[in-house]
Amino acid sequence: MMIPERPTLERRVLAALDGSAGGSPRIPVLLGGCGSGRTSLLLRLRDLIGRSQAQYVDVERIATTPERFLQALRESSPFASSAGSAPQAGAREAFDASLAFLDAARAPAAAPATFLIDEFLELRTFESFPGLRTVLRDLIGALAAGGNRFVLTSRYAGRAMRLLRDAPSQFEIIPVAPLTAAEVRATLPGAHDDDHVRGLSDRDGTEDEVERRRDELARVVHALADGRPSYVRAIAETATETAPRGDADPISALAALLAPGGQLAQTCRFCYELRLHRARGYGALKAILEVLAQQEPLTLTEIAQRLHRTPGSTKDYLSWLEDVDLIASHQKRYSFADPMLRLWVRLHCRAVPPADEDIAREVHAYVQARLPHAEPALALSAAVEREKNWGIIEID
Repeated sequence: MMIPERPTLERRVLAALDGSAGGSPRIPVLLGGCGSGRTSLLLRLRDLIGRSQAQYVDVERIATTPERFLQALRESSPFASSAGSAPQAGAREAFDASLAFLDAARAPAAAPATFLIDEFLELRTFESFPGLRTVLRDLIGALAAGGNRFVLTSRYAGRAMRLLRDAPSQFEIIPVAPLTAAEVRATLPGAHDDDHVRGLSDRDGTEDEVERRRDELARVVHALADGRPSYVRAIAETATETAPRGDADPISALAALLAPGGQLAQTCRFCYELRLHRARGYGALKAILEVLAQQEPLTLTEIAQRLHRTPGSTKDYLSWLEDVDLIASHQKRYSFADPMLRLWVRLHCRAVPPADEDIAREVHAYVQARLPHAEPALALSAAVEREKNWGIIEID
Protein backbone atom coordinates (compact mmCIF):
# COMPACT_ATOMS: atom_id res chain seq x y z
CA MET A 1 0.00 0.00 0.00
CA MET A 2 1.07 3.55 -0.67
CA ILE A 3 1.55 6.25 1.96
CA PRO A 4 -1.96 7.70 2.28
CA GLU A 5 -2.47 11.06 0.65
CA ARG A 6 -4.31 13.41 2.98
CA PRO A 7 -4.73 16.52 0.86
CA THR A 8 -6.92 18.46 3.29
CA LEU A 9 -4.50 17.98 6.18
CA GLU A 10 -1.47 18.57 3.95
CA ARG A 11 -2.95 21.83 2.64
CA ARG A 12 -3.65 23.02 6.17
CA VAL A 13 -0.06 22.37 7.27
CA LEU A 14 1.41 24.05 4.18
CA ALA A 15 -0.92 27.03 4.62
CA ALA A 16 0.22 27.40 8.22
CA LEU A 17 3.88 27.30 7.17
CA ASP A 18 3.34 29.91 4.45
CA GLY A 19 0.89 32.08 6.35
CA SER A 20 -1.33 31.92 3.27
CA ALA A 21 -4.52 31.52 5.30
CA GLY A 22 -4.10 35.04 6.60
CA GLY A 23 -1.69 36.43 9.14
CA SER A 24 1.96 35.49 9.64
CA PRO A 25 3.55 32.04 9.14
CA ARG A 26 2.92 29.59 11.96
CA ILE A 27 4.48 26.44 13.39
CA PRO A 28 2.09 23.47 13.00
CA VAL A 29 2.14 20.92 15.82
CA LEU A 30 0.59 17.62 14.68
CA LEU A 31 -0.83 15.52 17.50
CA GLY A 32 -2.11 11.96 17.11
CA GLY A 33 -1.90 8.56 18.76
CA CYS A 34 0.11 5.51 17.78
CA GLY A 35 -0.47 4.59 14.16
CA SER A 36 -2.28 7.83 13.35
CA GLY A 37 0.01 8.66 10.42
CA ARG A 38 2.14 11.49 11.82
CA THR A 39 5.40 10.14 10.40
CA SER A 40 3.98 9.28 6.98
CA LEU A 41 2.51 12.79 6.80
CA LEU A 42 5.90 14.36 7.52
CA LEU A 43 7.56 12.19 4.88
CA ARG A 44 4.96 13.25 2.30
CA LEU A 45 5.48 16.89 3.29
CA ARG A 46 9.22 16.45 2.75
CA ASP A 47 8.52 15.31 -0.80
CA LEU A 48 5.92 18.02 -1.43
CA ILE A 49 8.23 20.79 -0.17
CA GLY A 50 11.35 19.27 -1.77
CA ARG A 51 14.15 17.26 -0.22
CA SER A 52 16.63 20.08 -0.76
CA GLN A 53 14.25 22.44 1.08
CA ALA A 54 13.11 20.25 4.00
CA GLN A 55 14.87 18.02 6.55
CA TYR A 56 13.05 15.22 8.38
CA VAL A 57 14.35 14.62 11.93
CA ASP A 58 13.31 11.52 13.91
CA VAL A 59 14.00 12.75 17.44
CA GLU A 60 12.91 9.44 18.99
CA ARG A 61 15.84 7.69 17.28
CA ILE A 62 18.62 10.25 17.86
CA ALA A 63 17.85 11.82 21.25
CA THR A 64 20.64 9.96 23.07
CA THR A 65 23.03 12.63 24.35
CA PRO A 66 23.00 16.31 23.33
CA GLU A 67 26.39 15.89 21.65
CA ARG A 68 25.35 12.90 19.54
CA PHE A 69 22.02 14.55 18.72
CA LEU A 70 23.85 17.56 17.35
CA GLN A 71 26.14 15.32 15.31
CA ALA A 72 23.22 13.35 13.82
CA LEU A 73 21.30 16.55 13.06
CA ARG A 74 24.20 18.01 11.11
CA GLU A 75 25.29 14.84 9.32
CA SER A 76 21.80 14.11 7.93
CA SER A 77 21.10 17.67 6.85
CA PRO A 78 20.89 18.90 3.25
CA PHE A 79 21.36 22.48 4.48
CA ALA A 80 24.28 24.83 4.72
CA SER A 81 24.68 26.62 8.05
CA SER A 82 26.69 29.53 9.39
CA ALA A 83 26.59 27.95 12.87
CA GLY A 84 29.96 26.65 14.04
CA SER A 85 30.68 22.92 13.79
CA ALA A 86 33.50 22.61 16.33
CA PRO A 87 33.14 19.93 19.08
CA GLN A 88 31.16 21.22 22.03
CA ALA A 89 32.53 21.27 25.57
CA GLY A 90 29.42 19.92 27.31
CA ALA A 91 25.76 18.96 27.16
CA ARG A 92 24.43 22.51 27.49
CA GLU A 93 26.77 23.81 24.83
CA ALA A 94 25.85 20.98 22.45
CA PHE A 95 22.13 21.62 22.86
CA ASP A 96 22.63 25.35 22.33
CA ALA A 97 24.56 24.50 19.17
CA SER A 98 21.62 22.37 17.98
CA LEU A 99 19.27 25.32 18.48
CA ALA A 100 21.72 27.56 16.64
CA PHE A 101 21.83 25.11 13.73
CA LEU A 102 18.01 25.00 13.52
CA ASP A 103 18.04 28.80 13.33
CA ALA A 104 21.01 29.35 11.01
CA ALA A 105 20.50 26.56 8.43
CA ARG A 106 19.47 27.73 4.99
CA ALA A 107 18.06 26.01 1.91
CA PRO A 108 19.51 26.70 -1.57
CA ALA A 109 19.52 30.37 -2.64
CA ALA A 110 19.55 31.32 1.05
CA ALA A 111 15.86 30.44 1.37
CA PRO A 112 14.44 29.54 4.81
CA ALA A 113 14.90 25.87 5.68
CA THR A 114 11.99 23.66 6.76
CA PHE A 115 12.55 21.20 9.61
CA LEU A 116 10.04 18.37 10.07
CA ILE A 117 10.66 17.34 13.68
CA ASP A 118 9.02 14.01 14.56
CA GLU A 119 8.29 13.24 18.25
CA PHE A 120 9.78 16.49 19.51
CA LEU A 121 8.81 15.75 23.14
CA GLU A 122 11.48 13.02 23.19
CA LEU A 123 13.99 15.82 23.75
CA ARG A 124 12.93 15.48 27.39
CA THR A 125 15.62 12.80 27.47
CA PHE A 126 18.15 15.61 27.84
CA GLU A 127 16.62 16.93 31.07
CA SER A 128 18.83 14.58 33.09
CA PHE A 129 21.97 16.37 31.83
CA PRO A 130 23.47 19.32 33.74
CA GLY A 131 21.96 22.67 32.83
CA LEU A 132 19.15 21.23 30.73
CA ARG A 133 16.14 21.18 33.03
CA THR A 134 14.16 23.43 30.68
CA VAL A 135 15.01 21.77 27.36
CA LEU A 136 11.50 21.80 25.88
CA ARG A 137 10.75 25.38 26.86
CA ASP A 138 14.13 26.44 25.48
CA LEU A 139 13.27 24.66 22.21
CA ILE A 140 9.85 26.31 21.95
CA GLY A 141 11.32 29.74 22.57
CA ALA A 142 14.10 29.24 20.02
CA LEU A 143 11.77 27.98 17.28
CA ALA A 144 9.34 30.85 17.82
CA ALA A 145 12.15 33.42 17.58
CA GLY A 146 13.92 31.80 14.61
CA GLY A 147 13.65 32.60 10.94
CA ASN A 148 13.18 29.07 9.61
CA ARG A 149 10.02 26.95 9.21
CA PHE A 150 9.13 24.05 11.49
CA VAL A 151 6.55 21.28 11.77
CA LEU A 152 6.44 19.34 15.05
CA THR A 153 4.68 16.07 15.92
CA SER A 154 3.99 14.05 19.05
CA ARG A 155 2.00 10.98 20.02
CA TYR A 156 1.49 12.49 23.50
CA ALA A 157 -1.27 15.01 22.88
CA GLY A 158 -1.95 15.90 26.52
CA ARG A 159 1.68 16.61 27.31
CA ALA A 160 2.16 18.67 24.16
CA MET A 161 -0.90 20.83 24.82
CA ARG A 162 0.22 21.53 28.40
CA LEU A 163 3.67 22.53 27.17
CA LEU A 164 2.22 24.84 24.52
CA ARG A 165 -0.47 26.37 26.74
CA ASP A 166 1.63 29.51 27.30
CA ALA A 167 3.72 29.26 24.13
CA PRO A 168 4.04 32.12 21.62
CA SER A 169 1.12 32.53 19.24
CA GLN A 170 3.04 31.09 16.25
CA PHE A 171 2.28 27.53 17.34
CA GLU A 172 -0.85 25.99 15.83
CA ILE A 173 -2.05 22.66 17.21
CA ILE A 174 -3.47 20.41 14.48
CA PRO A 175 -5.03 17.08 15.52
CA VAL A 176 -4.24 14.24 13.11
CA ALA A 177 -7.75 12.94 12.54
CA PRO A 178 -8.46 9.33 11.56
CA LEU A 179 -8.60 8.47 7.87
CA THR A 180 -12.01 8.80 6.24
CA ALA A 181 -13.54 5.84 4.41
CA ALA A 182 -12.69 7.60 1.11
CA GLU A 183 -9.04 7.96 2.16
CA VAL A 184 -8.98 4.30 3.17
CA ARG A 185 -10.33 3.34 -0.24
CA ALA A 186 -7.62 5.38 -1.96
CA THR A 187 -4.92 3.37 -0.18
CA LEU A 188 -6.27 -0.09 -1.09
CA PRO A 189 -3.93 -2.14 -3.31
CA GLY A 190 -4.73 -1.46 -6.98
CA ALA A 191 -6.96 1.51 -6.17
CA HIS A 192 -5.21 3.67 -8.80
CA ASP A 193 -4.48 0.89 -11.28
CA ASP A 194 -7.06 0.83 -14.08
CA ASP A 195 -5.55 -2.35 -15.56
CA HIS A 196 -5.90 -4.04 -12.18
CA VAL A 197 -9.57 -3.07 -11.95
CA ARG A 198 -10.24 -4.27 -15.51
CA GLY A 199 -8.51 -7.57 -14.72
CA LEU A 200 -10.66 -8.09 -11.66
CA SER A 201 -13.82 -7.23 -13.59
CA ASP A 202 -12.95 -9.79 -16.26
CA ARG A 203 -12.75 -12.43 -13.55
CA ASP A 204 -15.32 -11.31 -11.00
CA GLY A 205 -17.97 -9.37 -12.94
CA THR A 206 -18.56 -5.81 -14.13
CA GLU A 207 -16.34 -2.88 -13.21
CA ASP A 208 -19.29 -1.50 -11.22
CA GLU A 209 -19.38 -4.69 -9.18
CA VAL A 210 -15.64 -4.49 -8.51
CA GLU A 211 -15.99 -0.87 -7.43
CA ARG A 212 -18.88 -1.79 -5.15
CA ARG A 213 -16.74 -4.47 -3.52
CA ARG A 214 -13.93 -1.96 -3.06
CA ASP A 215 -16.32 0.49 -1.42
CA GLU A 216 -17.56 -2.21 0.93
CA LEU A 217 -14.03 -3.36 1.75
CA ALA A 218 -12.99 0.21 2.50
CA ARG A 219 -16.03 0.72 4.76
CA VAL A 220 -15.32 -2.43 6.77
CA VAL A 221 -11.58 -1.82 7.04
CA HIS A 222 -12.24 1.77 8.10
CA ALA A 223 -14.58 0.64 10.88
CA LEU A 224 -12.33 -2.18 12.13
CA ALA A 225 -9.21 0.00 12.11
CA ASP A 226 -10.90 3.03 13.70
CA GLY A 227 -9.43 4.99 10.77
CA ARG A 228 -5.82 4.58 12.03
CA PRO A 229 -3.47 4.34 9.05
CA SER A 230 -1.18 1.65 10.51
CA TYR A 231 -4.15 -0.61 11.29
CA VAL A 232 -5.75 0.15 7.92
CA ARG A 233 -2.58 -0.83 6.10
CA ALA A 234 -2.19 -4.13 7.96
CA ILE A 235 -5.83 -5.23 7.64
CA ALA A 236 -6.25 -4.17 3.99
CA GLU A 237 -2.99 -5.75 2.84
CA THR A 238 -3.68 -9.05 4.60
CA ALA A 239 -7.28 -9.13 3.38
CA THR A 240 -6.37 -8.48 -0.25
CA GLU A 241 -3.46 -10.93 -0.23
CA THR A 242 -6.00 -13.69 0.32
CA ALA A 243 -8.48 -12.28 -2.24
CA PRO A 244 -7.47 -14.71 -5.02
CA ARG A 245 -9.04 -17.45 -2.88
CA GLY A 246 -12.29 -15.51 -2.72
CA ASP A 247 -13.56 -12.06 -1.76
CA ALA A 248 -11.20 -10.05 0.44
CA ASP A 249 -12.05 -10.86 4.05
CA PRO A 250 -10.93 -8.13 6.49
CA ILE A 251 -12.48 -9.91 9.48
CA SER A 252 -10.41 -13.05 9.10
CA ALA A 253 -7.43 -10.80 8.34
CA LEU A 254 -7.95 -9.04 11.67
CA ALA A 255 -8.10 -12.37 13.49
CA ALA A 256 -4.83 -13.47 11.86
CA LEU A 257 -3.09 -10.18 12.61
CA LEU A 258 -4.00 -10.35 16.30
CA ALA A 259 -2.68 -13.88 16.81
CA PRO A 260 0.60 -14.27 18.73
CA GLY A 261 3.34 -13.01 16.44
CA GLY A 262 0.86 -11.26 14.13
CA GLN A 263 1.60 -7.76 12.88
CA LEU A 264 -1.17 -6.02 14.83
CA ALA A 265 -0.32 -7.98 17.98
CA GLN A 266 3.23 -6.68 17.70
CA THR A 267 2.12 -3.13 16.90
CA CYS A 268 -0.24 -2.98 19.88
CA ARG A 269 2.36 -4.44 22.20
CA PHE A 270 4.84 -1.75 21.15
CA CYS A 271 2.34 1.05 21.78
CA TYR A 272 1.23 -0.47 25.12
CA GLU A 273 4.75 -0.89 26.49
CA LEU A 274 6.10 2.39 25.12
CA ARG A 275 3.39 4.48 26.71
CA LEU A 276 3.48 2.62 30.02
CA HIS A 277 7.23 3.10 30.25
CA ARG A 278 6.74 6.84 29.74
CA ALA A 279 4.35 6.96 32.71
CA ARG A 280 4.62 6.35 36.44
CA GLY A 281 3.16 3.36 38.29
CA TYR A 282 3.78 0.67 35.66
CA GLY A 283 2.16 -2.33 37.42
CA ALA A 284 -0.87 -0.48 38.76
CA LEU A 285 -1.49 1.11 35.37
CA LYS A 286 -1.49 -2.30 33.70
CA ALA A 287 -4.06 -3.45 36.26
CA ILE A 288 -6.36 -0.53 35.43
CA LEU A 289 -6.08 -1.26 31.71
CA GLU A 290 -7.04 -4.88 32.38
CA VAL A 291 -10.06 -3.70 34.39
CA LEU A 292 -11.17 -1.41 31.55
CA ALA A 293 -10.55 -4.16 29.01
CA GLN A 294 -13.18 -6.23 30.82
CA GLN A 295 -15.70 -3.39 31.05
CA GLU A 296 -15.81 0.23 29.97
CA PRO A 297 -16.60 3.00 30.59
CA LEU A 298 -16.21 2.97 34.38
CA THR A 299 -16.17 5.69 37.01
CA LEU A 300 -13.30 6.35 39.41
CA THR A 301 -15.20 4.65 42.23
CA GLU A 302 -15.94 1.55 40.14
CA ILE A 303 -12.30 1.22 39.12
CA ALA A 304 -11.07 1.71 42.70
CA GLN A 305 -13.42 -1.02 43.94
CA ARG A 306 -12.16 -3.48 41.32
CA LEU A 307 -8.53 -2.67 42.16
CA HIS A 308 -9.13 -2.76 45.93
CA ARG A 309 -7.39 0.62 46.19
CA THR A 310 -8.44 3.96 47.64
CA PRO A 311 -10.12 6.48 45.34
CA GLY A 312 -7.21 8.87 45.96
CA SER A 313 -4.50 6.50 44.74
CA THR A 314 -6.70 5.33 41.87
CA LYS A 315 -7.21 8.92 40.75
CA ASP A 316 -3.42 9.33 40.56
CA TYR A 317 -3.12 6.18 38.46
CA LEU A 318 -5.84 7.37 36.10
CA SER A 319 -4.18 10.77 35.69
CA TRP A 320 -0.91 9.04 34.76
CA LEU A 321 -2.71 6.95 32.15
CA GLU A 322 -4.37 10.06 30.74
CA ASP A 323 -0.97 11.79 30.67
CA VAL A 324 0.26 9.27 28.09
CA ASP A 325 -3.10 9.13 26.28
CA LEU A 326 -3.81 5.47 26.98
CA ILE A 327 -7.25 6.29 28.36
CA ALA A 328 -9.75 9.09 27.94
CA SER A 329 -12.49 10.36 30.23
CA HIS A 330 -15.93 11.57 29.26
CA GLN A 331 -18.38 12.80 31.90
CA LYS A 332 -16.12 11.29 34.59
CA ARG A 333 -16.19 7.84 33.01
CA TYR A 334 -12.98 6.26 31.76
CA SER A 335 -12.32 4.11 28.69
CA PHE A 336 -9.53 3.15 26.30
CA ALA A 337 -8.42 5.82 23.85
CA ASP A 338 -7.75 3.12 21.23
CA PRO A 339 -10.37 0.34 20.82
CA MET A 340 -7.88 -1.94 19.03
CA LEU A 341 -5.52 -1.74 21.98
CA ARG A 342 -8.38 -2.74 24.28
CA LEU A 343 -9.00 -5.79 22.11
CA TRP A 344 -5.28 -6.65 22.29
CA VAL A 345 -5.28 -6.38 26.09
CA ARG A 346 -8.27 -8.73 26.29
CA LEU A 347 -6.42 -11.26 24.14
CA HIS A 348 -2.82 -11.01 25.26
CA CYS A 349 -2.67 -9.73 28.85
CA ARG A 350 -3.30 -13.17 30.29
CA ALA A 351 -1.25 -16.08 31.62
CA VAL A 352 -1.24 -18.08 28.36
CA PRO A 353 -1.33 -17.11 24.65
CA PRO A 354 -4.83 -16.95 23.18
CA ALA A 355 -6.09 -20.01 21.32
CA ASP A 356 -7.83 -19.79 17.94
CA GLU A 357 -11.20 -20.02 19.70
CA ASP A 358 -10.30 -17.09 22.00
CA ILE A 359 -9.33 -14.95 19.04
CA ALA A 360 -12.49 -15.84 17.13
CA ARG A 361 -14.68 -15.04 20.16
CA GLU A 362 -13.04 -11.68 20.93
CA VAL A 363 -12.87 -10.56 17.31
CA HIS A 364 -16.54 -11.55 16.93
CA ALA A 365 -17.47 -9.22 19.81
CA TYR A 366 -15.25 -6.43 18.46
CA VAL A 367 -16.79 -6.67 14.98
CA GLN A 368 -20.31 -6.62 16.41
CA ALA A 369 -19.47 -3.42 18.29
CA ARG A 370 -17.83 -1.74 15.28
CA LEU A 371 -20.18 -3.11 12.60
CA PRO A 372 -23.48 -3.82 14.35
CA HIS A 373 -25.25 -4.73 11.08
CA ALA A 374 -22.60 -7.21 9.93
CA GLU A 375 -22.80 -10.96 10.30
CA PRO A 376 -19.43 -11.71 11.92
CA ALA A 377 -20.30 -15.19 13.19
CA LEU A 378 -20.48 -16.66 9.69
CA ALA A 379 -17.39 -14.77 8.53
CA LEU A 380 -15.38 -15.83 11.57
CA SER A 381 -16.36 -19.47 11.38
CA ALA A 382 -15.13 -19.45 7.79
CA ALA A 383 -12.06 -17.49 8.87
CA VAL A 384 -11.05 -20.05 11.47
CA GLU A 385 -11.36 -22.82 8.87
CA ARG A 386 -9.24 -20.85 6.38
CA GLU A 387 -6.62 -20.13 9.04
CA LYS A 388 -6.29 -23.86 9.68
CA ASN A 389 -6.00 -24.59 5.97
CA TRP A 390 -3.75 -21.68 4.98
CA GLY A 391 -1.67 -21.39 8.14
CA ILE A 392 -2.41 -17.67 8.55
CA ILE A 393 -2.43 -17.95 12.33
CA GLU A 394 0.69 -19.56 13.71
CA ILE A 395 1.14 -19.86 17.45
CA ASP A 396 4.74 -20.42 18.52
